[in-house]
Amino acid sequence: MKRDYYEVLGVSKDAGADEIKKAYRKLARQYHPDVNKAPDAEEKFKEVKEAYDVLSDSQRRAQYDRFGHQDPNQGFGGGGFGGFDTSNMGGFGDIFDMFFGGGRRANPNAPRKGSDLQYSMQIEFKEAIFGKETDVEIPREATCDTCNGSGAKPGTPVDTCKTCNGTGQQEVVANTPFGRIVNRRVCQTCEGKGKVVREKCSKCRGTGRMKIRRKIHLNIPAGVDDGAQLRVSGEGEPGVNGGPAGDLYVVLRVKPDEFFEREGNDLYCEVPINFAQAALGDEIEIPTVEERVKLKIPAGTQTGTFFRLRGKGVPYLRGNGRGDQHVKVRIVTPTKLTDRQRELLREFASLAGGSPHENDEEGFFEKMKRAFRGE
Repeated sequence: MKRDYYEVLGVSKDAGADEIKKAYRKLARQYHPDVNKAPDAEEKFKEVKEAYDVLSDSQRRAQYDRFGHQDPNQGFGGGGFGGFDTSNMGGFGDIFDMFFGGGRRANPNAPRKGSDLQYSMQIEFKEAIFGKETDVEIPREATCDTCNGSGAKPGTPVDTCKTCNGTGQQEVVANTPFGRIVNRRVCQTCEGKGKVVREKCSKCRGTGRMKIRRKIHLNIPAGVDDGAQLRVSGEGEPGVNGGPAGDLYVVLRVKPDEFFEREGNDLYCEVPINFAQAALGDEIEIPTVEERVKLKIPAGTQTGTFFRLRGKGVPYLRGNGRGDQHVKVRIVTPTKLTDRQRELLREFASLAGGSPHENDEEGFFEKMKRAFRGE
């Protein structure tokens, strides 16, 4: 009596198609006659294949679930599920290839694009805002200028590989009870090149390539941000077998600025003002990334108030216009006062019903001075 197909594959009767396929692949790999040399491996493989053929077909599975191994149209064992049909196996080598990676492979002598390269480059904060043109040296591979990429010593011949006849592939043929299996793999003699050199080039040691440093001109657009990538077409590794070169990707790393902070296309900064400016109002100079501009401080301004300078931010990378600059004011208390200043502040405190409080202002003023100097 035949074993239950679900039992053969080790799955439950409500197993889905993916679970059935996964179980079949595992068992087929285990019992494949080219891998398993046990005397009963071939029979077990047939059993697994038969079970999968039925359970992977929704109509045949439904019929099997209802009638079992007995086909109502042909009688018990009359051929419905009873025999092992190899006619739809499509060449036994296809099954072997599916599990073990043999069979058809890409032509190793076909042109292939070279590998892409990545280069990290650090730029200044204002260079990211206004853009920059510069030259960089990139380490990369190039075709050997001594052997012109052949890998052979100049003046020595390059022979066609006799093992693969120049195809770069070897065919391994195996005769099995189920048919003739042809497995193709990269030629071990020429390593897939199809050519064999008698004497290797001394400069590249037979690889046909050498390491160089290539100078590349970069045009960094205005408005780039940290992490942006520039693609330079054709400046990657050289192609193989006449294929095109890969591309170069330059990753930009932007140094932070001491005075400005960036959020998208907007800039933020903080400037100190004294109590009198905040209370009475004033007009102060504010550094931007390009110039100094006047900013009016209204009377009664509170610490932490933001003012916006339209169009003084970062240029839009795609399109016209620029972001804004946002200025946050902070009221600071001087730490060094003259006797007269102390007297006036005490008088003000008595009138206001409070007492003065002192803070350190040096850090803010030093940053602002450096921003005015463009440092």
